Amino acid sequence: MDTEIKNAVSATDQDAQYDDKAKRLLGNKIILAHILVKTVDEFKGMNPKDVVSYIEGEPFISVVPVEPGLTNVEKIPSNDGLENGQRIVGMNTENAEINEGLVRFDIIFYVRMKDGISQVIVNVEAQKDEPSGYHILNRAVFYVSRLVSSQKERDFVNQNYNDIKRVFSIWVCMNMDENSMDYIHLTDDKRLGSYPWKGGLDLLNIILIGIANELPEHDEKYELHRLLSTLLSAELTIDEKLGIIKTEYSIPVDDKLRKDVSAMCNLSQGIRDNTLADVIMTMYENNFTLEQIAVATKKSVEEVSAIIKKREPVLA
Repeated sequence: MDTEIKNAVSATDQDAQYDDKAKRLLGNKIILAHILVKTVDEFKGMNPKDVVSYIEGEPFISVVPVEPGLTNVEKIPSNDGLENGQRIVGMNTENAEINEGLVRFDIIFYVRMKDGISQVIVNVEAQKDEPSGYHILNRAVFYVSRLVSSQKERDFVNQNYNDIKRVFSIWVCMNMDENSMDYIHLTDDKRLGSYPWKGGLDLLNIILIGIANELPEHDEKYELHRLLSTLLSAELTIDEKLGIIKTEYSIPVDDKLRKDVSAMCNLSQGIRDNTLADVIMTMYENNFTLEQIAVATKKSVEEVSAIIKKREPVLA
């Protein structure tokens, strides 16, 4: 039982590490720019390198709580030249320890539009697969609603609802049956009359991106899917990933991107090794011979024996 608990904790820890590495990798500005070019009409057809400059500041990665009332933080400045009691409201990235355990947005950032004035708020969420405990669209609706409601007192005050910024919640789901992309947004169905109600039908935007297991072909239709599949693949090596990134997407590989890709690959390799070790132990506990296990797992008898000795509990 102790071994089962240990393996469960290890698997949970690996899942958490995988999620963190995926967010860090997707949070690189040049990668976010590629996502924006394929999902936000304003940037359609632009060179992703040019879009990078529209991303304001550094993206917030796993630091902004989703929970109502906790997305914003209020500061009361004292000796900075501002009047006492004036509030400065921004994204809540403080008190990470106090708010530990809360659900947080994976990646959230502001993007300046090409007019140089207006902004949109973009949230990118990474999922290893489609959740089984709830419908992902329902969660996306909740997130996009929070992105709007949390703007009060931060991006607009009192009843200045015309100052609400457009929001995009983009969900990247791996291990899907097929490559797909859905754009979900508000529409106005005239049921009676044709009165032109004023307001922004474009305020709420959800994009669901499904990534299949197999790396899609190098084709304009699958351009974004191939990039995301390459970055998050558990099968490709570091060199293979960097090769595709550089040659097909002309993405300059700086130290940060190289480090994030390397960390992702190393973790994926570790997960594969542990999964293989679990298979070997299951076969061994079911009385398969070392030779049979070696053939099934494409390992040598010596390697199989070493894995078993390492994983077997020491007898008292």
